[in-house]
Amino acid sequence: MTSLSVRQSTAIQTETRSTPFFSHADDGEEIFENKPTNESQTRRSALSNTAKSILASYALVNAAMPMNKANAAVGTIPEFSDTNAVLQGLTVDVADQSQFDEMTAFMVDGFSGKILRQSKSGSISDVWIGFGPEEMKIPDDFELPVSSFSKYGGHSSIHVRYDSQTTEAFYRKGQDAPGDNIAYVQIGVQEYRISQMVKNGGNIIDAYGIVNVVSPSGLPFRGIIGISPDPIMFIAINCSSVNKSREFYEQLGFTQQEYPYCRPNKGMGQFEPLQPKGSVYLAPSKNSVGVLLLPVKKKNVKPNPVLRSLDIVYQASEGTVVDPSADLMVVADPSTVPIAFEPFEVFEALEKKTRVIPDIEEAANE
Repeated sequence: MTSLSVRQSTAIQTETRSTPFFSHADDGEEIFENKPTNESQTRRSALSNTAKSILASYALVNAAMPMNKANAAVGTIPEFSDTNAVLQGLTVDVADQSQFDEMTAFMVDGFSGKILRQSKSGSISDVWIGFGPEEMKIPDDFELPVSSFSKYGGHSSIHVRYDSQTTEAFYRKGQDAPGDNIAYVQIGVQEYRISQMVKNGGNIIDAYGIVNVVSPSGLPFRGIIGISPDPIMFIAINCSSVNKSREFYEQLGFTQQEYPYCRPNKGMGQFEPLQPKGSVYLAPSKNSVGVLLLPVKKKNVKPNPVLRSLDIVYQASEGTVVDPSADLMVVADPSTVPIAFEPFEVFEALEKKTRVIPDIEEAANE
């Protein structure tokens, strides 16, 4: 058998570790419905070095995660049977406990997300927020046609991470996003609450039909009123060269997919934009979260330091020995977006260990 530390980094390592309308809630609230530190310099320098050695990264990534769709799927969900890797979500770093709490409340109260998992280990606190179970199988309590899709498995998540020993102020609340390589994370939900976004530290850029907001963590979001199988639809990335970025993601097994919409008119109205001109949408599977590559005229885009990684979960090739204690393998794309790779068996064990069990009353109301 091949012995491979699949969490080994190629160039950097992670630190240890329908038209909108207004309705009113009971409280009368309007609801929209249907100076850098040494640490940041070191981190950005490492990412830059990674980008310069992309070809070497390709070789190692493909050795660890060969995209042989016929051999192994990720989990047992039928929708992922065509791939051995999925973009499971993303991880953001926050600077302090208040920012950690505000980012959690921003997602839960602003976008009606749910706390899916929680963890506390030493100085590090983690919370995973999403819109349905992350387990990559059909949950035992899912029942057709009774259960809603929010109870189906395979959902992605926003992972918020806080290390109380950090000295870096990744983002100062109320400011613009501290970098521009991430254009936005698109969320398609049946309702969102702008007042709760603002209350919890969100910086509203504009809001007419759709809302563009910098979250309290410093990661930009775009909210659209609609219905999507997974409300976390995609991550939009600004690219100096869409072709180079496309080549990078294709080397990781991503393929061009139909651009996802969450409204039936598919961008032909004022409440959901058409796919941006010149952009390319790629994903590991037609049912997985993907990336939207956006062309920009800038020669270089600036990394957003709050984004720790886009998180890919993959099924290791047969015979690979997975070391669950090894550091995550991380590479960077041409826009200096870090991408972390986690073996499915490691993800599965951690997901079970950290999963939040809903209380009886909440479960009854779903």
